[in-house]
Amino acid sequence: MADKKEKARDWDREMAEVDKLLAKLPTNDAPASPAAGRAPVGGGAAGAAPGPGRPSAQEWLGTWARVVLGLLIGIGMSQWPYTHGCGFRLGFYLIGVAAVLAAGFWSSLSSWKRRLGVAHILSQGLVIWGLVLGAREILPRVGYARAAATWLCPDVPAPAPAAAPATPNTH
Repeated sequence: MADKKEKARDWDREMAEVDKLLAKLPTNDAPASPAAGRAPVGGGAAGAAPGPGRPSAQEWLGTWARVVLGLLIGIGMSQWPYTHGCGFRLGFYLIGVAAVLAAGFWSSLSSWKRRLGVAHILSQGLVIWGLVLGAREILPRVGYARAAATWLCPDVPAPAPAAAPATPNTH
């Protein structure tokens, strides 16, 4: 029985030591002394870590500039003025689609980091729009869609030479 008492831990002393160590941390929100009370177990609002402050005006403007730039590229892709069925024109169109996706991811990361909700939702919409544009061109070419399409344009045969006009023999 004496063995068990010697091995029993003094939880109050150990928790006081933990409180002292926590008080030394730079982001401590817990009370400094054990007599002041302990934070409730399980977190909640009292145990939540403080979030980042509001973004500066430069960060806010930079994020919105990324979002607007991406949206302009995305809208512009819907107004693509050239055919893009095959060949180099398809390649250039897919580069434009990749630009929409890159702008969407770029603005999405920036808006997430700065906690700008509306900008983040628009950025996610831009990513989805880029995926739709890409899927519309890629899926028929890999055999997933009903209508098949080709990556390269079929060779157009050279026109047959026209028969030489008969020249009257004037001998």
